[in-house]
Amino acid sequence: MRIDVVSIFPDYLEGLTLSLIGKAIDQGLLDLGVHDLRDFAFDRHRTVDDSPYGGGAGMVMKAEPWALALEHVLGRGPAPAEADSAADSQDHLGEGTAEAPQPILIVPSPAGEVFDQRIAEDLAHAQHLVFACGRYEGIDQRVLDWAGETFDVRPMSIGDYVLNGGEVASMVMIEAVSRLIPGVIGNPESLTEESHEDGLLEYPIFTKPATWRGHEVPEILLSGNHAAIARWRRDRRLERTAEVRPDLLAELSDLDAADRAVLDRFESGDAPVTE
Repeated sequence: MRIDVVSIFPDYLEGLTLSLIGKAIDQGLLDLGVHDLRDFAFDRHRTVDDSPYGGGAGMVMKAEPWALALEHVLGRGPAPAEADSAADSQDHLGEGTAEAPQPILIVPSPAGEVFDQRIAEDLAHAQHLVFACGRYEGIDQRVLDWAGETFDVRPMSIGDYVLNGGEVASMVMIEAVSRLIPGVIGNPESLTEESHEDGLLEYPIFTKPATWRGHEVPEILLSGNHAAIARWRRDRRLERTAEVRPDLLAELSDLDAADRAVLDRFESGDAPVTE
């Protein structure tokens, strides 16, 4: 997979070169490019923002630097050093090839679709993701409209709150997507037991020692009875989801009689979250 990120703070994305994603880059599983939007601004101050039409607080990111940056990411526009001379000659992205799917342009925005595990799984199958990290009051809407000629444009939110810019949100989404690429996670079975993978939150986890500061590991986990352990973990997932995210339960259609009995006990107050 190829991932490009455009930002006025490229150093913000340095964290993506660490840990498992950094290893995936080194192993060639992931091709990551980070681009400075100011390299595509051609006045002496490398200006990328201006006041909004219609008035209002804040500044809006200008269209032309974004157009040049996106053209460069696709390999159809000028390199940063050539942006000045090409500024007036780049009118459109150009025609895409019939063979290659549209790259996906993700624009972090509190006005976008809410990102979740299902979307991460869908994006993990893409060939090329591009993240446009807005700042100030956001990016001129004409950029998104224009980019739709070549990109699959997807404004995306990571939650119902507002950040200073799109860098943090982009890093969240890139990590969530990248870890689903085959080979990035050492033990692929760990992906199937995580929160949200099947609509439930993850069960409580423990490690040695069995007794720690007066707190005991649940006895069932020491029994070696794998069927009983699997049932215990399923029950704890149901209880934790009912306590923390009851909205998720309403979306599940595969609850069996044992599952419903656990939820009934929990609702009546008879079942603790861990036992």
